[in-house]
Amino acid sequence: MGLLDTSAFSRLRRNHGLEHATIHVLSRTQPRVSTAGHSDPGGFWLLGDLSTEAVYAAAEEALARLRAGERQLAIHPNCGTNLVTASLTAGLAGAFALGSARNDRERLERLPLAVLFSMGGLLLARPLGTRVQERVTTSGDPGTLHITEIRRTQRGRFTAHRISTAD
Repeated sequence: MGLLDTSAFSRLRRNHGLEHATIHVLSRTQPRVSTAGHSDPGGFWLLGDLSTEAVYAAAEEALARLRAGERQLAIHPNCGTNLVTASLTAGLAGAFALGSARNDRERLERLPLAVLFSMGGLLLARPLGTRVQERVTTSGDPGTLHITEIRRTQRGRFTAHRISTAD
């Protein structure tokens, strides 16, 4: 059994997919509200100035649509997975370009090459980040996942909702 098959990681991936699907639904129903999320094996957090009713409706719709086969809702272009993938590919490509330089002068001379390689890494990162989401960090198949509670938290002007899930 691999890491992706463990119960906790499977729940995390399914919650992450449900988080993305919920944000997709919210971006359609609440287009002027900026929303972010964070998932864990017990559910996910949604950050944004949203009513609990809107969050509940979006989460239930997202879950129903994922169950109906709309697995593409589990992938989101603004996912942190994409940022990590872009950082890694650009950084590694730049490091590769500078790697065999023997001194500071050679590193400086190779700087344009490092920038060019980093840009190539960023271009590669877009499709690669989507693949990493599809295969590693999210799941578009919620299985028996269901929503158990949605709780609103308010700290000054900061609003968050905790969406708890279970199998």
